[in-house]
Amino acid sequence: MKLSARNRLNGTVAKITRGEAIANVMLDVGGLRIVAAITGEAVDELGLKEGARATAVVKASDVMIAVDA
Repeated sequence: MKLSARNRLNGTVAKITRGEAIANVMLDVGGLRIVAAITGEAVDELGLKEGARATAVVKASDVMIAVDA
């Protein structure tokens, strides 16, 4: 697989919660949890199951940090 995105986080599928159209896929990346909202069809096409290895690919133009004043 080749991608232009450089922000890739390898992990393990910790949990999949399916809704009517969208599934939340929780990925454990070294003890941190990342949740991606993808279609149920994508879950099936990717063969995602709890315990499977997967990669989170993050593509964003901005990341902002905020603190309470």
